[in-house]
Amino acid sequence: MYKNRLFLFLVTTAFSFWVVAAYSQQKFNVPRMGTLPDSLYKAKQYAPAATYYAAVAQQSDFPAKKVNAYYNMACCLSLQNKQDSALIILNKAITGGYSNKAHLLIDTDFDVLHNLPGWTAAVNRVKESKKVINSDPAKAGFITTDIHHFWEAYDKAIKDTAHSKQIMRKLYFDRASRGMNDYMDLKVGSIDEFVSHIRSAPKFYGAIRKNTFKVDTFKPDFESSYRNFKKIYDGAIFPDVYFIIGAFTSGGTVSNAGLLLGINQSAADSKTPVGELSARMQTRLNPVSGLPAVVAHELIHYQQDGMKQDTTTLSYVIREGMADFMGELISGRNPSAKLVFWATGKEKRIWNKFTLDMYQNRYDNWIANSKQSGPDNPPDQGYWVGYQICRAYYNQATDKKQAIYDMLHIRDYQAFLKASGWEAKVAAM
Repeated sequence: MYKNRLFLFLVTTAFSFWVVAAYSQQKFNVPRMGTLPDSLYKAKQYAPAATYYAAVAQQSDFPAKKVNAYYNMACCLSLQNKQDSALIILNKAITGGYSNKAHLLIDTDFDVLHNLPGWTAAVNRVKESKKVINSDPAKAGFITTDIHHFWEAYDKAIKDTAHSKQIMRKLYFDRASRGMNDYMDLKVGSIDEFVSHIRSAPKFYGAIRKNTFKVDTFKPDFESSYRNFKKIYDGAIFPDVYFIIGAFTSGGTVSNAGLLLGINQSAADSKTPVGELSARMQTRLNPVSGLPAVVAHELIHYQQDGMKQDTTTLSYVIREGMADFMGELISGRNPSAKLVFWATGKEKRIWNKFTLDMYQNRYDNWIANSKQSGPDNPPDQGYWVGYQICRAYYNQATDKKQAIYDMLHIRDYQAFLKASGWEAKVAAM
Protein backbone atom coordinates (compact mmCIF):
# COMPACT_ATOMS: atom_id res chain seq x y z
CA MET A 1 0.00 0.00 0.00
CA TYR A 2 2.79 2.40 0.97
CA LYS A 3 5.42 3.19 -1.65
CA ASN A 4 7.71 4.90 0.83
CA ARG A 5 9.38 2.08 2.79
CA LEU A 6 10.64 4.41 5.51
CA PHE A 7 7.12 5.71 6.06
CA LEU A 8 5.82 2.14 6.21
CA PHE A 9 8.50 1.23 8.75
CA LEU A 10 7.64 4.24 10.93
CA VAL A 11 3.91 3.53 10.79
CA THR A 12 4.41 -0.17 11.60
CA THR A 13 6.81 0.57 14.44
CA ALA A 14 4.51 3.15 15.97
CA PHE A 15 1.56 0.77 15.76
CA SER A 16 3.55 -2.05 17.36
CA PHE A 17 4.38 0.20 20.31
CA TRP A 18 0.71 1.10 20.57
CA VAL A 19 -0.32 -2.56 20.57
CA VAL A 20 2.13 -3.46 23.33
CA ALA A 21 1.17 -0.38 25.35
CA ALA A 22 -2.51 -1.19 24.99
CA TYR A 23 -1.89 -4.59 26.55
CA SER A 24 0.43 -3.51 29.33
CA GLN A 25 -1.01 -0.36 30.87
CA GLN A 26 -1.06 -1.99 34.30
CA LYS A 27 2.12 -2.54 36.28
CA PHE A 28 2.94 -6.13 37.13
CA ASN A 29 5.62 -7.77 39.22
CA VAL A 30 6.91 -9.98 36.43
CA PRO A 31 9.14 -12.30 38.55
CA ARG A 32 6.22 -13.04 40.88
CA MET A 33 3.94 -13.66 37.95
CA GLY A 34 5.56 -17.05 37.42
CA THR A 35 3.61 -19.29 35.09
CA LEU A 36 0.37 -17.26 35.27
CA PRO A 37 0.42 -16.17 31.60
CA ASP A 38 0.99 -19.74 30.47
CA SER A 39 -1.80 -20.97 32.74
CA LEU A 40 -4.19 -18.39 31.28
CA TYR A 41 -3.19 -19.41 27.77
CA LYS A 42 -3.84 -23.09 28.55
CA ALA A 43 -7.22 -22.12 30.00
CA LYS A 44 -7.97 -20.29 26.71
CA GLN A 45 -8.14 -16.97 28.53
CA TYR A 46 -6.32 -15.31 25.67
CA ALA A 47 -7.08 -11.64 26.39
CA PRO A 48 -5.63 -11.54 29.93
CA ALA A 49 -2.80 -13.83 28.86
CA ALA A 50 -1.84 -11.34 26.14
CA THR A 51 -1.81 -8.56 28.72
CA TYR A 52 0.57 -10.45 30.97
CA TYR A 53 2.81 -11.50 28.09
CA ALA A 54 3.05 -7.85 27.05
CA ALA A 55 4.20 -6.94 30.56
CA VAL A 56 6.81 -9.70 30.48
CA ALA A 57 8.07 -8.50 27.10
CA GLN A 58 8.43 -4.92 28.32
CA GLN A 59 10.02 -5.64 31.68
CA SER A 60 12.26 -8.68 31.09
CA ASP A 61 16.01 -8.24 31.47
CA PHE A 62 16.91 -11.07 29.14
CA PRO A 63 16.45 -10.78 25.34
CA ALA A 64 15.24 -14.35 24.89
CA LYS A 65 12.52 -13.86 27.52
CA LYS A 66 11.31 -10.82 25.60
CA VAL A 67 11.25 -12.80 22.36
CA ASN A 68 9.30 -15.68 23.90
CA ALA A 69 6.84 -13.28 25.50
CA TYR A 70 6.23 -11.47 22.21
CA TYR A 71 5.75 -14.78 20.43
CA ASN A 72 3.23 -15.98 23.01
CA MET A 73 1.47 -12.63 22.98
CA ALA A 74 1.16 -12.92 19.19
CA CYS A 75 -0.37 -16.39 19.64
CA CYS A 76 -2.98 -14.98 22.02
CA LEU A 77 -3.84 -12.12 19.66
CA SER A 78 -4.14 -14.49 16.72
CA LEU A 79 -6.43 -16.78 18.69
CA GLN A 80 -8.66 -13.76 19.33
CA ASN A 81 -8.70 -13.20 15.55
CA LYS A 82 -6.80 -9.91 15.94
CA GLN A 83 -4.81 -10.69 12.85
CA ASP A 84 -3.04 -7.41 12.15
CA SER A 85 -1.93 -6.96 15.75
CA ALA A 86 -0.81 -10.57 15.96
CA LEU A 87 1.37 -10.25 12.87
CA ILE A 88 2.95 -7.04 14.12
CA ILE A 89 3.85 -8.59 17.48
CA LEU A 90 5.09 -11.76 15.80
CA ASN A 91 7.41 -9.59 13.74
CA LYS A 92 8.72 -8.03 16.96
CA ALA A 93 9.56 -11.53 18.19
CA ILE A 94 11.36 -12.29 14.93
CA THR A 95 13.26 -9.00 15.03
CA GLY A 96 14.32 -9.83 18.57
CA GLY A 97 15.77 -13.16 17.47
CA TYR A 98 12.98 -15.77 17.35
CA SER A 99 14.60 -18.65 15.49
CA ASN A 100 12.36 -21.74 15.50
CA LYS A 101 11.03 -21.60 11.95
CA ALA A 102 10.00 -25.26 11.95
CA HIS A 103 7.72 -24.69 14.93
CA LEU A 104 6.32 -21.45 13.54
CA LEU A 105 5.27 -23.21 10.35
CA ILE A 106 3.23 -25.85 12.21
CA ASP A 107 1.91 -23.67 15.03
CA THR A 108 -1.86 -23.80 14.60
CA ASP A 109 -2.26 -20.69 16.75
CA PHE A 110 -1.30 -18.72 13.65
CA ASP A 111 -3.56 -20.46 11.13
CA VAL A 112 -5.65 -17.30 10.68
CA LEU A 113 -2.54 -15.34 9.64
CA HIS A 114 -1.53 -17.58 6.75
CA ASN A 115 -3.53 -15.64 4.15
CA LEU A 116 -2.27 -12.22 5.25
CA PRO A 117 0.10 -10.48 2.81
CA GLY A 118 2.80 -10.21 5.46
CA TRP A 119 2.81 -13.85 6.65
CA THR A 120 5.28 -15.26 4.13
CA ALA A 121 7.60 -12.29 4.58
CA ALA A 122 7.57 -12.80 8.34
CA VAL A 123 8.39 -16.50 8.03
CA ASN A 124 11.21 -15.75 5.60
CA ARG A 125 12.75 -13.33 8.12
CA VAL A 126 13.29 -16.05 10.72
CA LYS A 127 16.97 -16.87 11.11
CA GLU A 128 17.08 -20.43 12.35
CA SER A 129 19.27 -21.37 15.31
CA LYS A 130 20.17 -25.01 14.98
CA LYS A 131 21.38 -27.46 17.56
CA VAL A 132 25.14 -27.93 17.64
CA ILE A 133 25.94 -31.22 15.88
CA ASN A 134 29.41 -32.57 16.62
CA SER A 135 30.16 -36.28 16.50
CA ASP A 136 33.78 -35.97 17.66
CA PRO A 137 34.14 -35.90 21.47
CA ALA A 138 37.61 -34.34 21.13
CA LYS A 139 36.13 -31.20 19.54
CA ALA A 140 33.78 -30.33 22.41
CA GLY A 141 34.62 -27.21 24.40
CA PHE A 142 34.37 -26.66 28.16
CA ILE A 143 33.79 -22.95 28.58
CA THR A 144 34.49 -21.18 31.89
CA THR A 145 34.67 -17.50 30.88
CA ASP A 146 31.36 -16.73 32.62
CA ILE A 147 32.79 -17.91 35.95
CA HIS A 148 35.68 -15.46 35.65
CA HIS A 149 33.36 -12.63 34.63
CA PHE A 150 31.12 -13.35 37.60
CA TRP A 151 33.88 -13.10 40.18
CA GLU A 152 35.20 -9.92 38.63
CA ALA A 153 31.72 -8.43 38.90
CA TYR A 154 31.14 -9.88 42.37
CA ASP A 155 34.26 -8.29 43.84
CA LYS A 156 33.20 -4.87 42.63
CA ALA A 157 29.52 -5.32 43.51
CA ILE A 158 30.13 -6.19 47.18
CA LYS A 159 32.17 -3.01 47.55
CA ASP A 160 29.44 -0.86 46.01
CA THR A 161 26.14 -2.43 47.06
CA ALA A 162 24.16 0.64 46.00
CA HIS A 163 25.09 -0.11 42.39
CA SER A 164 25.36 -3.90 42.52
CA LYS A 165 22.71 -4.45 39.85
CA GLN A 166 24.35 -2.06 37.42
CA ILE A 167 27.77 -3.62 38.08
CA MET A 168 26.48 -7.14 37.57
CA ARG A 169 24.71 -6.12 34.38
CA LYS A 170 27.82 -4.45 32.90
CA LEU A 171 30.52 -6.90 33.99
CA TYR A 172 28.58 -10.17 33.97
CA PHE A 173 25.34 -10.15 31.99
CA ASP A 174 26.48 -7.86 29.17
CA ARG A 175 29.53 -10.11 28.63
CA ALA A 176 27.57 -13.37 28.69
CA SER A 177 28.48 -16.32 26.52
CA ARG A 178 25.85 -17.81 24.24
CA GLY A 179 25.29 -20.56 26.80
CA MET A 180 24.88 -18.13 29.68
CA ASN A 181 22.29 -16.13 27.73
CA ASP A 182 20.29 -19.32 27.20
CA TYR A 183 20.64 -20.38 30.84
CA MET A 184 19.43 -17.03 32.17
CA ASP A 185 16.48 -17.06 29.80
CA LEU A 186 15.48 -20.59 30.78
CA LYS A 187 16.20 -20.56 34.50
CA VAL A 188 16.47 -17.05 35.99
CA GLY A 189 13.58 -14.63 36.29
CA SER A 190 15.47 -11.34 36.29
CA ILE A 191 18.74 -9.64 37.17
CA ASP A 192 17.07 -8.39 40.37
CA GLU A 193 16.28 -11.99 41.34
CA PHE A 194 19.86 -12.99 40.61
CA VAL A 195 21.41 -10.12 42.59
CA SER A 196 19.04 -10.66 45.52
CA HIS A 197 20.12 -14.30 45.75
CA ILE A 198 23.83 -13.55 45.51
CA ARG A 199 23.61 -10.86 48.18
CA SER A 200 21.68 -13.18 50.50
CA ALA A 201 24.57 -15.63 50.92
CA PRO A 202 27.92 -13.81 51.32
CA LYS A 203 29.53 -16.55 53.43
CA PHE A 204 28.49 -19.24 50.97
CA TYR A 205 29.80 -17.37 47.95
CA GLY A 206 32.96 -16.40 49.76
CA ALA A 207 33.61 -20.09 50.41
CA ILE A 208 32.85 -21.64 47.00
CA ARG A 209 35.00 -19.38 44.84
CA LYS A 210 37.99 -21.75 44.85
CA ASN A 211 35.77 -24.72 43.97
CA THR A 212 34.20 -22.95 40.99
CA PHE A 213 37.69 -22.58 39.57
CA LYS A 214 38.27 -26.34 39.82
CA VAL A 215 36.28 -26.98 36.65
CA ASP A 216 39.44 -27.19 34.54
CA THR A 217 40.83 -29.92 36.79
CA PHE A 218 37.84 -32.10 35.90
CA LYS A 219 38.30 -31.72 32.15
CA PRO A 220 39.93 -35.19 31.80
CA ASP A 221 36.85 -36.69 33.52
CA PHE A 222 34.47 -34.86 31.19
CA GLU A 223 36.46 -36.00 28.15
CA SER A 224 36.50 -39.58 29.42
CA SER A 225 32.70 -39.58 29.75
CA TYR A 226 32.36 -38.22 26.23
CA ARG A 227 34.63 -40.93 24.82
CA ASN A 228 32.80 -43.63 26.78
CA PHE A 229 29.48 -42.46 25.39
CA LYS A 230 30.83 -42.65 21.86
CA LYS A 231 31.61 -46.35 22.50
CA ILE A 232 28.06 -47.24 23.53
CA TYR A 233 26.01 -45.03 21.19
CA ASP A 234 26.94 -44.59 17.53
CA GLY A 235 24.63 -41.60 17.11
CA ALA A 236 26.18 -39.60 19.94
CA ILE A 237 26.66 -35.86 19.57
CA PHE A 238 28.99 -33.87 21.76
CA PRO A 239 28.05 -30.29 22.60
CA ASP A 240 30.10 -27.61 24.28
CA VAL A 241 29.60 -27.21 28.03
CA TYR A 242 29.09 -23.78 29.60
CA PHE A 243 29.73 -23.26 33.30
CA ILE A 244 27.67 -20.44 34.76
CA ILE A 245 26.90 -18.84 38.12
CA GLY A 246 23.11 -18.81 38.35
CA ALA A 247 20.47 -17.90 40.92
CA PHE A 248 20.28 -21.41 42.44
CA THR A 249 17.33 -22.33 40.26
CA SER A 250 19.00 -25.00 38.12
CA GLY A 251 22.09 -27.16 38.45
CA GLY A 252 21.97 -27.99 34.77
CA THR A 253 19.94 -27.78 31.59
CA VAL A 254 20.47 -27.88 27.83
CA SER A 255 19.83 -25.62 24.85
CA ASN A 256 20.89 -25.53 21.21
CA ALA A 257 24.13 -23.95 22.44
CA GLY A 258 25.05 -27.03 24.49
CA LEU A 259 25.07 -28.10 28.14
CA LEU A 260 24.47 -25.30 30.65
CA LEU A 261 25.76 -25.97 34.17
CA GLY A 262 24.94 -23.83 37.21
CA ILE A 263 28.35 -24.35 38.76
CA ASN A 264 27.44 -22.68 42.07
CA GLN A 265 25.11 -25.63 42.70
CA SER A 266 27.98 -28.09 42.21
CA ALA A 267 30.69 -26.36 44.21
CA ALA A 268 30.33 -27.59 47.79
CA ASP A 269 32.77 -29.48 49.97
CA SER A 270 32.78 -30.58 53.61
CA LYS A 271 33.70 -27.05 54.78
CA THR A 272 31.13 -25.10 52.77
CA PRO A 273 28.81 -23.06 55.05
CA VAL A 274 25.20 -23.63 54.02
CA GLY A 275 23.31 -21.83 56.79
CA GLU A 276 22.43 -18.91 54.50
CA LEU A 277 20.74 -21.23 52.02
CA SER A 278 17.12 -22.25 52.43
CA ALA A 279 16.29 -25.90 53.04
CA ARG A 280 15.13 -26.11 49.41
CA MET A 281 18.40 -24.71 48.14
CA GLN A 282 20.37 -27.12 50.26
CA THR A 283 18.64 -30.02 48.51
CA ARG A 284 19.88 -28.56 45.21
CA LEU A 285 23.51 -28.29 46.32
CA ASN A 286 25.96 -30.91 45.09
CA PRO A 287 29.59 -31.59 45.97
CA VAL A 288 32.19 -30.31 43.53
CA SER A 289 33.56 -33.85 43.33
CA GLY A 290 30.30 -34.89 41.65
CA LEU A 291 30.60 -32.41 38.79
CA PRO A 292 31.61 -35.06 36.20
CA ALA A 293 28.39 -36.94 36.96
CA VAL A 294 26.32 -33.79 36.45
CA VAL A 295 27.97 -33.14 33.08
CA ALA A 296 27.37 -36.75 32.05
CA HIS A 297 23.70 -36.49 33.08
CA GLU A 298 23.16 -33.38 30.95
CA LEU A 299 25.02 -34.96 28.03
CA ILE A 300 22.35 -37.67 27.93
CA HIS A 301 19.57 -35.08 27.94
CA TYR A 302 21.17 -33.53 24.86
CA GLN A 303 20.62 -36.80 23.00
CA GLN A 304 16.90 -37.21 23.81
CA ASP A 305 15.34 -35.46 20.80
CA GLY A 306 14.41 -38.86 19.35
CA MET A 307 12.08 -39.66 22.24
CA LYS A 308 8.36 -39.12 21.87
CA GLN A 309 7.04 -35.98 23.55
CA ASP A 310 4.57 -37.02 26.24
CA THR A 311 2.94 -35.34 29.23
CA THR A 312 2.61 -38.38 31.49
CA THR A 313 4.57 -38.48 34.71
CA LEU A 314 6.03 -41.78 33.53
CA SER A 315 7.65 -40.11 30.51
CA TYR A 316 9.18 -37.35 32.63
CA VAL A 317 10.75 -39.70 35.17
CA ILE A 318 12.10 -41.99 32.46
CA ARG A 319 13.84 -39.03 30.81
CA GLU A 320 15.48 -37.95 34.05
CA GLY A 321 16.22 -41.46 35.30
CA MET A 322 17.73 -42.34 31.93
CA ALA A 323 20.10 -39.37 32.21
CA ASP A 324 21.18 -40.62 35.64
CA PHE A 325 21.54 -44.23 34.49
CA MET A 326 23.42 -43.60 31.25
CA GLY A 327 25.40 -40.84 32.92
CA GLU A 328 26.53 -43.37 35.50
CA LEU A 329 27.48 -45.84 32.76
CA ILE A 330 29.85 -43.34 31.14
CA SER A 331 31.17 -41.46 34.19
CA GLY A 332 31.10 -44.16 36.86
CA ARG A 333 29.05 -41.88 39.12
CA ASN A 334 25.36 -41.30 39.76
CA PRO A 335 24.50 -37.66 40.53
CA SER A 336 21.53 -38.94 42.57
CA ALA A 337 23.58 -41.37 44.67
CA LYS A 338 22.21 -39.98 47.96
CA LEU A 339 18.67 -40.59 46.72
CA VAL A 340 19.53 -44.18 45.75
CA PHE A 341 20.93 -44.77 49.22
CA TRP A 342 17.81 -43.29 50.87
CA ALA A 343 15.46 -45.39 48.72
CA THR A 344 17.08 -48.70 49.68
CA GLY A 345 14.46 -50.78 51.50
CA LYS A 346 11.67 -48.38 50.46
CA GLU A 347 11.38 -49.52 46.84
CA LYS A 348 7.88 -50.98 47.01
CA ARG A 349 6.50 -48.02 48.99
CA ILE A 350 7.88 -45.51 46.48
CA TRP A 351 6.63 -47.48 43.50
CA ASN A 352 3.12 -47.96 44.87
CA LYS A 353 2.88 -44.22 45.45
CA PHE A 354 4.20 -43.49 41.98
CA THR A 355 1.64 -45.70 40.25
CA LEU A 356 -1.10 -43.29 41.38
CA ASP A 357 0.47 -40.53 39.26
CA MET A 358 2.14 -42.60 36.56
CA TYR A 359 -0.25 -41.91 33.69
CA GLN A 360 -1.33 -38.46 34.86
CA ASN A 361 0.42 -35.16 34.21
CA ARG A 362 1.75 -34.84 37.77
CA TYR A 363 5.39 -34.13 37.07
CA ASP A 364 5.66 -31.73 40.00
CA ASN A 365 4.94 -34.50 42.51
CA TRP A 366 8.14 -36.28 41.49
CA ILE A 367 10.62 -33.88 39.92
CA ALA A 368 11.72 -30.38 40.99
CA ASN A 369 9.38 -30.73 43.97
CA SER A 370 11.53 -29.46 46.83
CA LYS A 371 8.49 -27.60 48.24
CA GLN A 372 7.04 -30.99 49.17
CA SER A 373 10.24 -32.38 50.65
CA GLY A 374 10.91 -33.30 54.26
CA PRO A 375 13.37 -35.33 56.34
CA ASP A 376 11.90 -38.64 55.18
CA ASN A 377 10.59 -37.42 51.85
CA PRO A 378 13.46 -36.08 49.72
CA PRO A 379 12.67 -34.27 46.47
CA ASP A 380 13.18 -35.66 42.97
CA GLN A 381 12.23 -39.25 43.74
CA GLY A 382 11.17 -39.46 40.10
CA TYR A 383 14.84 -39.61 39.19
CA TRP A 384 15.13 -42.79 41.23
CA VAL A 385 11.99 -44.29 39.66
CA GLY A 386 13.19 -43.60 36.12
CA TYR A 387 16.67 -44.87 36.94
CA GLN A 388 15.29 -48.20 38.16
CA ILE A 389 13.15 -48.66 35.04
CA CYS A 390 16.01 -47.86 32.67
CA ARG A 391 18.50 -50.00 34.55
CA ALA A 392 16.07 -52.93 34.50
CA TYR A 393 15.56 -52.53 30.75
CA TYR A 394 19.31 -52.39 30.11
CA ASN A 395 20.06 -55.37 32.34
CA GLN A 396 17.54 -57.64 30.62
CA ALA A 397 18.79 -56.73 27.13
CA THR A 398 21.19 -59.09 25.36
CA ASP A 399 22.37 -56.38 22.95
CA LYS A 400 23.47 -53.51 25.19
CA LYS A 401 24.18 -51.01 22.38
CA GLN A 402 20.73 -51.66 20.94
CA ALA A 403 19.26 -51.10 24.41
CA ILE A 404 20.91 -47.67 24.56
CA TYR A 405 19.50 -46.81 21.13
CA ASP A 406 16.04 -48.07 22.11
CA MET A 407 15.97 -45.96 25.25
CA LEU A 408 16.90 -42.80 23.36
CA HIS A 409 14.12 -43.48 20.84
CA ILE A 410 11.19 -44.49 23.07
CA ARG A 411 7.84 -44.07 21.31
CA ASP A 412 5.60 -45.84 23.85
CA TYR A 413 6.48 -45.35 27.53
CA GLN A 414 3.98 -47.87 28.81
CA ALA A 415 5.39 -50.54 26.49
CA PHE A 416 8.92 -49.62 27.55
CA LEU A 417 8.00 -50.04 31.22
CA LYS A 418 6.51 -53.46 30.50
CA ALA A 419 9.58 -54.55 28.51
CA SER A 420 11.88 -53.49 31.35
CA GLY A 421 10.42 -56.06 33.75
CA TRP A 422 10.68 -53.53 36.58
CA GLU A 423 7.10 -53.93 37.77
CA ALA A 424 7.56 -57.67 38.31
CA LYS A 425 10.89 -57.06 39.99
CA VAL A 426 9.57 -54.53 42.49
CA ALA A 427 6.51 -56.70 43.20
CA ALA A 428 8.82 -59.53 44.23
CA MET A 429 10.77 -57.40 46.71
